[in-house]
Amino acid sequence: MGRVEYWHDPDAPSANSLVPACGVLAVSPQGEILLQRRRDTGQWALPMGKQEIGETVTECAIRETREETGVEVEITGIVGIFSDPAHLAAYSDGEIRQEFEVTLLARPVGGAPNANDEASDVRWVPPGQLDDLDIHPTMRRQIDLYLDGSYPHVD
Repeated sequence: MGRVEYWHDPDAPSANSLVPACGVLAVSPQGEILLQRRRDTGQWALPMGKQEIGETVTECAIRETREETGVEVEITGIVGIFSDPAHLAAYSDGEIRQEFEVTLLARPVGGAPNANDEASDVRWVPPGQLDDLDIHPTMRRQIDLYLDGSYPHVD
């Protein structure tokens, strides 16, 4: 399924859905950040996905990270809660989702980065190489909040 993201775009369509999503900003002992290259947009992103009924935010974030990257993580904190109504994701099936993301801080405890059905590439990225990657501004904002130490963030 295709996906187009909008952020403070006056031409963006109107949202018709609000779905809780949970993700992880995982940091290696060397200070590298775990990123995946999304197959639906081609952009680099933190592992994140829809929370399922019956699971906690933490369980969702750990599951999504394992499914999308192959890396097992342990939660160590929270980066923030992001709910900007001007950040929309339009899917090819007609769903237009308003952002609602809980991003947790984590450290790796097992597994290894692996491409899969959702990610064409998965890797640990040193902060100095982030500018070389195509990262959506809303995702980069979350990473930068961590890097500059101005987290946890709530909006």
